[in-house]
Amino acid sequence: MALRGVQFILFAECEIVDSFVEIFAAVKEYCKERVAPATYDLFIADLDPLTFENSTACIKVRSDFVKGVLEERYLVMLKDAFKSFFGFDVEIDFVVEEEEKGGESVSASLSGGNYDYTFDNFIVGQNNKFAHAAALSVASNPSRSWNPLFIYGASGLGKTHLLFAIQTEIAKNHPDFKISYIDGDRFTNEIIHAIQEKRMNEFHDKYRTVDVLLVDDIQFIGGKESTQEEFFHTFNTLYNAGKQIVLASDRPPKEIKSLDERLRTRFEWGLTSDIQPPDFETRVAIIRRKASLLNFDIPDEVAEFIAGQLKNNIRQLEGAVKTLNGYYLLEGIQPVIGAAQNAIKDILSETQPLPVTIEKITNEVARTYNVSPEDIKSRKRNANISTARMVAMYCVREITGISMEEIGSEFGNRDHSTVVYACNTITTRLKNDTHMRETVEDIIKNVRS
Repeated sequence: MALRGVQFILFAECEIVDSFVEIFAAVKEYCKERVAPATYDLFIADLDPLTFENSTACIKVRSDFVKGVLEERYLVMLKDAFKSFFGFDVEIDFVVEEEEKGGESVSASLSGGNYDYTFDNFIVGQNNKFAHAAALSVASNPSRSWNPLFIYGASGLGKTHLLFAIQTEIAKNHPDFKISYIDGDRFTNEIIHAIQEKRMNEFHDKYRTVDVLLVDDIQFIGGKESTQEEFFHTFNTLYNAGKQIVLASDRPPKEIKSLDERLRTRFEWGLTSDIQPPDFETRVAIIRRKASLLNFDIPDEVAEFIAGQLKNNIRQLEGAVKTLNGYYLLEGIQPVIGAAQNAIKDILSETQPLPVTIEKITNEVARTYNVSPEDIKSRKRNANISTARMVAMYCVREITGISMEEIGSEFGNRDHSTVVYACNTITTRLKNDTHMRETVEDIIKNVRS
């Protein structure tokens, strides 16, 4: 777009408001090409540009609900849109406009009402009743029931809901308890920052002095030696002190191939429970429960139609109900089968996995090998960085299927023969090195999850 070069200068200096208006119109068009029409109309179309200062775009939104949805689901897309025009990262600040009379009730209804992650709001079915019972037991008797409790299952089946429910229940019954919830990826990042900033004592105090530690997506620590070492000592400290540990993963411990054996063994010390996709009756119950919490009347035939179409992901079921509710509140569209068909189409298009980016692959390899993404793309040649670079090239080729020339361009404009050598080297090593094979398998799983 010819506009970009001119607007870059104008925006960098933050002098001309009209330029922000023009570029924001282009940003909205960028988003329009990447989301379903109903999504664009509900959440993007009405956004208004306010100011641009110090690389921060201030954008007006109509409600707290819209702000929450944008921050949770579309913030990365908006940032990518700005970066495609500016060439640098832009922070985004959403400002809620003064709501018109009645706007508050619409916003509250759209947002999901009082839909907290509690045991009361967890729909129990054949697919999850054992995991629910185990979680409730731990919440009722922390450190005296199952320790650790390890819950696993595919994305969107309720693992995070149970972790938050445990947290809520224990906090209610034991207000003096120190409880910490974190996911595996953030745990790794906090370790990296603590090492860089020489704050490891502070890090230890944060996680080794809690009464309850809940870790979501624990599979992300697999293959990361420093992270596993820290978590091993954190686990031992808490376990030996009789503190409760709850872990969640997309797979059981034995299938996290690059997980240290000593951690795998500890994860299996207590109780391991899986969650399966819900059956038809449970899916209908989830839809009705969500609609009830929204004060939204959804006909039985519509609930059953949605349950018959969306079978493997609770978030999709809830998303369909919220979308139907949005159609009704904002456009007056009744919750009929036709509207449900559109809602399902929108939900499926929004919940498809994002295209795997080279940046995501590089970041995962960098975390695994304890180097920086910049190191991988640099000309540094020490053994650890060289190995990480070759693994990254191999994973990019394996996951994306792009050409050797394109991979070389992404990794510091290297010749395609360098990429061929890297891929061939890793392929050979994978045949003979079990540890590397398991590490690479976990990298690929984590990138695709």
